[in-house]
Parts: sequence; C-alpha cells; structure tokens
Amino acid sequence: MSTSHTVQQGEHLSGIAKKYGFRNYESIWNHGDNADLKTKRANPNVLYPGDVLVIPDKAQKTANCATTAMHTFHLTMPKLKLRVIVRDRAGKPMPNTDCELEVEGEKYQLKTDAKGLVEKPISPTAVNGVLRVPQLQIEAPIMIGHLDPIDVDSGLAGRLANLGYYHGDLQNANEDELTSALEEFQCDFGIAVDGKFGPQTKAKLIEVHGC
Repeated sequence: MSTSHTVQQGEHLSGIAKKYGFRNYESIWNHGDNADLKTKRANPNVLYPGDVLVIPDKAQKTANCATTAMHTFHLTMPKLKLRVIVRDRAGKPMPNTDCELEVEGEKYQLKTDAKGLVEKPISPTAVNGVLRVPQLQIEAPIMIGHLDPIDVDSGLAGRLANLGYYHGDLQNANEDELTSALEEFQCDFGIAVDGKFGPQTKAKLIEVHGC
C-alpha cells in the first residue's frame, strides 16, 4: 500500500528515494499520484518543505530466462551530481581553476571547466560540503538539498545570495533587501530595473544561477 512523505527542509527526491529503498527516484516522481507536484516543481531535487510525495509500493519484476545459461542484468541508476559555478569577485566565471571539494569528509581535487563549472557525482544521502578555491582564498560551505524552489521568497533569496546579491536571512527574507538585490541583479544584466520578479528577471536568474 502506498504511503505519503512530507518534505522537510534539506530533503530532495534522490535522498527520499534512497530512504524508501528505490534505486531510481523516477519510480516515485513519475507515479500518477505525484502528477500535480511534478507540474508544480520543475526539478525533483528542488522541493519545498511541506510538499507531499506519494511513495508507491515497490513492484517486483520478473524475467524469463533459461536455467542452463548465465544472464547479466543491468540496473539504471541516475546519479546525483553536485554542480557549482565558480565566479571571481567581479561575478565572472573562472575557467580552468583548481578547486577542492569536500563532501561528508571525502576530498576531491577538481578543476572548473571552460564555463567555470565544477561538478561531482555524490551520494544521495550527502548533506554537507565545502568548496575551497585557493586562487580566491575562499572556503564556501555547501548545504546540499537546501535550495528552495525559485517561486518562493526563500528560493529567490537563496539564488541571489549564491550570486552575491543578497546577504540577509534566507528563510525570512527582508522585502526591502530582496527588492534591492533584485534591482542590482537587473542592472548588471540589462533588465529594466523595477525590483520586481517578473518573467524576464526569472528567466535570467535561472540562466545565470543554473537552476
């Protein structure tokens, strides 16, 4: 019998699927009872506290095989990737830059690509990370799964904070500070400066931030 799961802060679907014993989060995401939530949330790994997921029963699969031969079965298991764009203090992406990524105590020596992107497959249960950029002499904590959807104030504030525009409380975003951050972002990217989160500003923020 299916059950329901109420999303908590910091949870994402890959981790939730792992918790309930699913190798592939799509078994949950594509279930018909989750259609409304799937329409509402564009990214299954960017959910909002209070969202409710229906967790279906796990279905057994069978295959007809000859008993006198050896058979190989391949399981599809989507990988969860941590993706970060490294920017200099002027906000420009830093290509081919050495970085150290630490996730749950494991350290990885990485280099950004031509667009300043660094990415690493991680465990779906990972929670904490740190990105170190020696060239900038910075050490940035990473809270995996804590980015809220862009259509709520905390998600808007989180993206603006990641880009260096907002410096206030993410969960209780100050309206005046958020408006000021939006105006600065709009000014930098050639959008009409009105401090409002309209379609053009939203599209550009998704483009620049990456999600």
